[in-house]
Amino acid sequence: MNSADLKKFIQGIPKAELHLHIEGSFEPERMFEIAHRNGIGLEYDSITSLKKAYQFNNLQEFLDLYYIGAQVLLHERDFYELTWAYLCKVHSQNVVHVEVFFDPQTHTDRGIAFEVVISGIYKALERAKDEFNMSFRLIMSYLRHLSEAAAFATLESSLPYKQLIDGVGLDSSELGNPPKKFAKVFAASAKQGYQLVAHAGEEGPVDYIWEALDLLKVVRIDHGNRCLDDEALVQRLCDDQIPLTLCPLSNVALKVIQKMEEHPVKKMLDKGLLATIHSDDPAYFGGYMNENYYETAKALALTDAHLMQLAINAFEASWLDPETKERRITEVKDYFRAVQV
Repeated sequence: MNSADLKKFIQGIPKAELHLHIEGSFEPERMFEIAHRNGIGLEYDSITSLKKAYQFNNLQEFLDLYYIGAQVLLHERDFYELTWAYLCKVHSQNVVHVEVFFDPQTHTDRGIAFEVVISGIYKALERAKDEFNMSFRLIMSYLRHLSEAAAFATLESSLPYKQLIDGVGLDSSELGNPPKKFAKVFAASAKQGYQLVAHAGEEGPVDYIWEALDLLKVVRIDHGNRCLDDEALVQRLCDDQIPLTLCPLSNVALKVIQKMEEHPVKKMLDKGLLATIHSDDPAYFGGYMNENYYETAKALALTDAHLMQLAINAFEASWLDPETKERRITEVKDYFRAVQV
C-alpha cells in the first residue's frame, strides 16, 4: 500500500483515543492568541521561535515548555477553546471516543479555580457529544513531581465535581517519582469511585510498572514501553489483559526510543499484550491519532491485522459501557471487512 492509500485507509478506521493530555494539545497559534487576549507575555517572540523550541532531549525538557504554555490559560473560555479545538481535530480523523487527561494542579497552583478548569473542558466535551456523537471520559491527573499531600488536596477539590470525573491518573516527571509515592492517595481515590491509571515505564524502570499494578492497583498502564525488559511482567500483563496506552511519536520526540523503527508496539501485539496507540501531547510531538497510526504502520510494516487489532484494543481498553464497546468494535471489524473486499 503506498503512502497516500495508507493514510486514506487509516483515516477511515473508527478510533478511540485514551492517552491525551488536553494541555498538550495547545497548538502554538492558539497559545499566542489566548496569551494576547489575556495580556500575558510569552518567552518566545513568534510562533516560529516557539516551534523551534519543540526539540526535546528528554521528558523534563518537554514538561518545562508544557508548563510555560499552560500559564496563559486563565478563564473558562480558554479551557473551552483549547478542548474544543482538540475535539474538532480528532473528529476530522474519525476518532469517535476520547478519554482525556487534565492536570488541575498546573492551574490551581497558579490561583485558577478548579471549577474554572473543569467547567471549560467539560462544556466542550458535552458539545462534541451532541454535535459529533463522540463519547468521552475525563481523567484527572496528579502531578508526580509534587507531593502526595498536594495530590490529596487536589482529590479533595475534585469531590464537588466527581460526577464529571471518571478516573485519576499520574503524570509529569517520572524519574525519581515512583508510583509508590502516591499509594495512599490512589487508595483514597478508589474509595471515591474513581478508576485508576498511571504513567509508568516511559522513562522510568520496569519496577515502576510493577508498583503501578501492585501498589496503586491501576486498571491501565499509560506508556509501559519498558515492560518488555521483564518476561514475568509481560506474562502478568497478558494474563490480566492490562492495557498499555502507547504514544509512538511522543516516544521518538522525547528520545524514549531513538527512531520509530525501534518502537515496541509490534512486538507487544505479537506477544498478545493489549497494546494501543495514542497521541499524548500532539501539539508538541508532531501528530494526532492518524499521524501516530501512519508513522508507526510505515516504520514497522504493520499489517491490516495489526492495525485492526490496535483499533479493537483501544475500544477494549476504554471505559465505555459493554454494549457501546461491542458496537464500536463491530464497526472496526466491519470497516476492515469492507475495505478488504
